Amino acid sequence: MKRSPSSAIVKVGLIQTACSADPSVNLKKNLAAVERAAARGAKIICTQELFRSQYFCQAEDHRYFKLAERIPGPSTDAFQKMAKKHRVVIIASLFEKRAAGVYHNTAAIIDADGALLGLYRKMHIPDDPLYYEKFYFTPGDLGFRAWQTKYAKIGVLVCWDQWYPEGARLTALQGAEILFYPTAIGWHPAEKKKYGGLQHSAWETIQRSHAVANGCFVASVNRIGHEPPLTFYGSSFISDPYGRILVQASRDEPADKLTGGDDRAAERARGRPDGGSEEDVEPGIVHRY
Repeated sequence: MKRSPSSAIVKVGLIQTACSADPSVNLKKNLAAVERAAARGAKIICTQELFRSQYFCQAEDHRYFKLAERIPGPSTDAFQKMAKKHRVVIIASLFEKRAAGVYHNTAAIIDADGALLGLYRKMHIPDDPLYYEKFYFTPGDLGFRAWQTKYAKIGVLVCWDQWYPEGARLTALQGAEILFYPTAIGWHPAEKKKYGGLQHSAWETIQRSHAVANGCFVASVNRIGHEPPLTFYGSSFISDPYGRILVQASRDEPADKLTGGDDRAAERARGRPDGGSEEDVEPGIVHRY
């Protein structure tokens, strides 16, 4: 779809919520949140990571593969109808069953006319205590991409991708004005008391640094709630190209957070005060990635 020329201000909505054990309940909750965000003027709306279920990767258990779905499938169908109805762009994070024995942690990008623009399949897959994602997810095979939506050119990465600079850089080099990070991150009970503050600060800082390094906005949306033994710490936020947090949700309350970002700020930031620009990137470095 052609981008609307009427305004450079794009209002973004992030859906932060707790998840129940019932996928249908979680889907209805997120669809309702999309409607609320759209009614408040959001034009691009993003769910948290794997919003249809509780975070099952805390254990390696074959029964959780039943949670996976095809794309296109029931969730994308529902969000496509919602996107078309409200003329909004939606990013939906899903557990994708690509083929027998092949599963991905996938974000579906839906434009404001209801068209499924494409998919991003999570590239960096953790295998840490209570984050046993390698048991479930095959690393993505679609690469890092940016999509021109009706309202802005956006890039989407997922959770663990946030700890690495390459994905943000390669997506921004394709012209992404906003990077979205659907996320599910929380505190390990054995670490929270001693390291909780440092872990939260590092999570926030690394993503703000992507905004600064790439001259773009960054929107990170996390879940909340205690899913024993992990406690997810929410704090969803949007950073401008200078690393300033424009809006941030609480650590433990549901939120449909919205803020307006001027995409002309990304253009200004990419002409950085130090004189550097996208054109100064050494092509050989990018080619290696």
